[in-house]
Parts: sequence; structure tokens; C-alpha cells
Amino acid sequence: MTLSPPVVEYDLVSPMLIVFGVAVAGVLIEALLPRHRRYAIQLTLSLGGLAAALVAVVLLARDMGGAVGRSAVMGAVVIDAPALFLQGTILLVGVLGILLIAERRVPALAGAEGGHRGLDGFTPQASAVPGDVAERLATKAGVIQTEVFPLTMFAIGGMLLFPASDDLLSLFVALEVLSLPLYLLCGLARRRRLMSQEAALKYFLLGAFSSAFFIYGVAMLYGYAGTLDLRGIASVIEAGSGKTSLALIGIALLLVGVLFKIGAVPFHSWVPDVYQGAPTAITAFMAAATKIAAFGVMLRIFYVAFPALHDYWRPALWAVAILTMVIATVAAITQADVKRMLAYSAVSHTGFILTGVIAGNQAGVSSTLFYLVAYGFNTVGAFAVVGLVRNSADEEDTAMARWAGLGRRHPVVAVVFSLFLLAFAGIPLTSGFVSKFAVFKAAAEGGAMPLVIVGVIASAVAAYFYVRVIVLMFFTEPPEDPPTVVVPSMLSTAVVTVTAAVTFALGALPQPLLDLANNADQFLS
Repeated sequence: MTLSPPVVEYDLVSPMLIVFGVAVAGVLIEALLPRHRRYAIQLTLSLGGLAAALVAVVLLARDMGGAVGRSAVMGAVVIDAPALFLQGTILLVGVLGILLIAERRVPALAGAEGGHRGLDGFTPQASAVPGDVAERLATKAGVIQTEVFPLTMFAIGGMLLFPASDDLLSLFVALEVLSLPLYLLCGLARRRRLMSQEAALKYFLLGAFSSAFFIYGVAMLYGYAGTLDLRGIASVIEAGSGKTSLALIGIALLLVGVLFKIGAVPFHSWVPDVYQGAPTAITAFMAAATKIAAFGVMLRIFYVAFPALHDYWRPALWAVAILTMVIATVAAITQADVKRMLAYSAVSHTGFILTGVIAGNQAGVSSTLFYLVAYGFNTVGAFAVVGLVRNSADEEDTAMARWAGLGRRHPVVAVVFSLFLLAFAGIPLTSGFVSKFAVFKAAAEGGAMPLVIVGVIASAVAAYFYVRVIVLMFFTEPPEDPPTVVVPSMLSTAVVTVTAAVTFALGALPQPLLDLANNADQFLS
């Protein structure tokens, strides 16, 4: 028996290799360099790696020309227009996420190592019991949790592979690579340590269950088609040579794992708890990037592997989308915490994005891609602003009642946050309006007009809880001990500025990105 070596097209997978290479280098830095030198090197290496990966994506898109796409790594990965579009979006969101994660505003105490300031959002001693002597000593010593940089880079690498995977085994590997670092990162909050650890545990346990469903679905589909290749499965379905019921069971189990990642009802219960308990910088990054990668996978699965079973999976997604929009909108109205309100808002947007997937046409793909870009920037910006509002103990003040009168004392911050809320609501001249219009139009063209009606009604109701926060900030008397807005460094300032500019620009001049999304709506099949 002769074994042939695997063939790897290094140029096609160069963006992922760059990111994973930087992540491995980050681990070595943590192991070999003195603690006081790690922060600057990790930050520079992470941003440089993401920039290099983004350049590689742009070069691949340019070199592709009129080709639909190419397979790589013996068919395990496919590089086509949707994959490159999603990878570019994930890398841009990753840059913003790294800038937020790198924010430093806690002054070093006397004798702090190297005179550095600690990473504001992260505990100096993750392995210590909250409040014990080890954690207090680490805080006094000014220890910086720089492990977050390679962990984030590993998560980004998994996200780059996820929407570019062309077989079910690669999908599962990418799912685990992106998930495991996020489980750890969610438990590293400096404040409210027990809540942060609870969030990480919930995310890990529920994520493990969803992964089990996913891999069981992979087994069912392999039993049905005799192959893990998405296009091979599509060929077997079109030939009608397998048992359809086995394929449908596999699709349902596979769908559980993906719906969990996008936070769709009824697999959304982890979202508010994890978003609230995780460090806000991680919440911002995770809420945007994970959803982009997971929806990219959903598009590839249903448009490449299962288009012939359209009549079976589409009604199920109808039910999920309607439940997601309705339940999340109602739940968001009752929230008294800003982060939990934004978490349920993220769930409701999952329902809106699903309408683009359900459309089942090329307009559905392009509108979903546009929505993911707009949603990603908007979400990162909104959570970045939330991280600036603090109480007298220097803890994030996310109780909604405490935000009363914020617009009178800090008008710039309140106006920027209002812009993000209006975009979430889908108000004209914001990216949210164009996004919702695009996915609803695609769904209507695909014969899903009842779903569009539900979406429009849900959007109208959702506007209430967004406008309620704006009214609270500008037209309500502040509490006796009002929160303050900390002065961010250039890192967070850049994130808020860029996301606000993109949110407005995509509402006022959306055509360039719409054209780019329209040119990226063709999967390699």
C-alpha cells in the first residue's frame, strides 16, 4: 500500500496560516519572554498578523478574477467569493476586537512590574479563586493577562476556516478551534468574577452539548451519502440514491450545532448570561465575529450541500426565524440591564438574518453578507461604548436605570450610542435600515412574504426598547450617584470612531458594499 503525502495549496490558505502562525508565536512569547515585555509584543504581533492576513485575502480575491473558486487541501477547504468576503469581514472585526481587548486604563500600583498598567477588562490571575490572596497579590503586582491575545488569534483562525470548510469534518474541527478559546476568554473578567466564571461554564457545557449534536449529524450524513464532502452529499441527494429520512435527521442534528452558535431560539438561553458575564471586549468580539462565521457556514451548508432538500429544511427555518424574532423582541423589552438588552437584541437580529438565508436565492446570499458586515461593526461599537460607563467603584455600570441623564453629562458618548441603537432598530440613514430592507426584499422575492411581515412587525416593536434607552439618556433625570464615562485610550477611541463612521456610511452610501456583496454571492458548487 502506497501512501501519498497530502497536497496543501499554501497560497490559498495563507490567511488562515498567518493567523494560526501568529497564535502559535503568541504562545511561545508567553512561555519564553519576561512578563513585562509581553504586552507590547503581543499587541503588535496580533495586529500585524491580522493586517497581513487581510492583505492575503485581498490578493486572493484579486487573483481569483472571474473564477468561481478553487478547492484546497485535498478538498477540505474551498476558497470562493463568499468565503473571502466572510474572511475579510472576520479579520476587520478581529482588528477591532484586539484593539478593545488591548485597552488599558487601570493604573499600576507601587512596585508594579515594569510600571505597566493592567488590562482593564481582564483578571490578573485567572486560575485564582475570586477574591483570594493570590488574586490580590497579582493585582498589586500589576500582572497583565496577555494570554488573551493568542487565545483570540486561535479563535479568529477557527472562524476563518469555518465558512471556508468544504467537508463536514473540517467544519467540526473549525467549530472546536473557534469555540474552545472563547470558553476560556469568557471567564477572565476583572470584575464580577463569579458571574464571569458562571458564564464561561454555561457556555462550555451548552457548547459541548451542541457540538455533540453536530458530530452526530455528521455521522448520520456520512451514513447516508458515504462521503463528508458537501458537494458529494449534494450529488447523492440529487441522484436520490440514499434514504432521505436519514439525511433529514442528519440535517436536523447538524442544524442544532449551527443554531446554537448563532444564538437562535430555542438554542439561545446562553446568550444573555454569557454576554453579560464575559469581559465586555470579549462580548463585543464574540457577538460579532462568531455570528459572521456561523452564518457563513449556514449559507454554505444549505446552498451547496442541501439545495435539493429545500422543501424540507425551509419550513423548519421559517419556524426558527419567527420564534427567534418574536421571543427575543418580547424578552428584550423586559430587560433592566443594558448588556442583557443588547444580548436579546443580538438574538432578534439572528431571526432577521435568517430571513436572508431562507430566501433561497442569490439575493438572499448577498443581502445576508451585507447584513453581517453592518451588524458586526454596529455590535462592536455598541459594546465598546457600554464598557466606558462606570460607577464609583470603577465597575461597568450596566443597570439601565443608572443611565438616566447620561446624555446631559456626556453628550458625545450618548449620541454615539444612540446611533448604534437606531441602527439596530433599522432607522433610515443607518446601516441597519439598508440591511433589513435587503434581507426582507430577498425573502419576498423568494416567496417568504409572510415571514417578511413578521419581521417588519418585530422590527417595529423592537424600536420601542431601543428608543426607550435614548429617552432615558436624554430626557430623564439622573440618579443621585450617576455613573461616569472613563476617558478611553486611543485604542477604544479608534474602535468607537470607526464603527460609528461605518454605521452611518453604510446607511448613507451603501452601494459600494452592496456591489461587493452582489459579486460574492456565488458558491463553488
